[in-house]
Amino acid sequence: MIKVVKFGGSSLASAEQFRKAGDIIHADAKRRYVIPSAPGKRHKNDTKVTDMLYTCYAMAENGEDIMSPLRKIRARYNEIINGLKLKMSLDDEFKVIEQRFLEKAGSDYAASRGEYLNGLVMANFLGIEFIDAAEVIRFDDSGEFDADTTNQLLRERLSKVERAVIPGFYGAKEDGKIQTFSRGGSDITGSLVAKACRADLYENWTDVSGFLIADPRIIKNPQGIKVITYKELRELSYMGASVLHEDAIFPVRQEGIPINIKNTNAPEDPGSFIVESTCQKPEFTITGIAGKKGFVAVNIEKDMMNSEIGFGRKVLEAFEENEISFEHTPSGIDTFTVFVHQEEFEGKEQSVLSAIHRLAEPDSIELEADLALVAVVGRGMKSTRGTAGRIFSALAHANVNVKMIDQGSSELNVIIGVKNDDFETAIQAIYDIFVVTQL
Repeated sequence: MIKVVKFGGSSLASAEQFRKAGDIIHADAKRRYVIPSAPGKRHKNDTKVTDMLYTCYAMAENGEDIMSPLRKIRARYNEIINGLKLKMSLDDEFKVIEQRFLEKAGSDYAASRGEYLNGLVMANFLGIEFIDAAEVIRFDDSGEFDADTTNQLLRERLSKVERAVIPGFYGAKEDGKIQTFSRGGSDITGSLVAKACRADLYENWTDVSGFLIADPRIIKNPQGIKVITYKELRELSYMGASVLHEDAIFPVRQEGIPINIKNTNAPEDPGSFIVESTCQKPEFTITGIAGKKGFVAVNIEKDMMNSEIGFGRKVLEAFEENEISFEHTPSGIDTFTVFVHQEEFEGKEQSVLSAIHRLAEPDSIELEADLALVAVVGRGMKSTRGTAGRIFSALAHANVNVKMIDQGSSELNVIIGVKNDDFETAIQAIYDIFVVTQL
């Protein structure tokens, strides 16, 4: 059995946290491949090493002296190295980094050094081989991730080593130029390694004991999620749930590899399992609630719209022309509504409206701003009658006016549109009706 383990920044922020990670790895011989993030915050007012690197590189680009910020970054690593009593030095590595910064090697190179250096420390601490992600994670010349080449390189390299540390977040183009994933991309590296070695389990260690049904900043002490499917997680991640990078799902999903979200500070907690499918009945009708604020509803009206072939395509073409993506498109007999991000839409609104008039010739267009979307997700909703009715009832009881409701054909989620000001109230009301009443 093979387990791939990824540790987030908070799990490797200090020597003390490193020891916890080491104890976890040594506790199970099946934990063979380790993916570290860069050191995160040690306390609330601390700075992540990746942010320190970005700042330092920006100074280099502006021609400013970078010795002081580089010393601070080096001090962070030396604190970990000395705390672990390791006989290693990163002085030569920092000389290379300084030179590459002065040569303007790129912000991706700068950001990647946090994971790279932490990978060297982790490999030394564990006494196992270090594999530079630049050698096995491939991007093409245009900067797009090359999944097939990466899988081939990783599979070949891992077949030759029993245990290894592969830093997360970055890879390289064919010419060696460093390229990073988006922030949080170490999750993606972990799933790529899991796929390549055909792992039995991908453990993602962080500072929380798995997923929660709702945002703890809105709901006090929300219940945890024991088992969630890839599809459910995809829906929740897209709507703002942020425990795992949403792109980390795809590589392991292709291989049917389960993910276990675990807490480095409470390793005995079972955490949350993310699986392809399950016959386990969920504890509650819903699996989770997530949402985002800051949307605009563009309401288009036209008599006999439903009988006009291509009307929806013409409307959406107006948004495409202006490079604006849409979120949802609920429609009626004579109405068609497009939900878009307000921040993205505001600067182009008149251009979009003109394009809609030109392309679709509507009778009228109305805009409604400051809206929020709330997603109620759960595989249990498909076999439970009256879910939408209970949502409406809960929101009405909480005096929340529903602006839109949209249910996918999979019956896996229901999307509700409300005013920004009602966002937190709506989530609390939905949580109460589906979770609190069942406890």
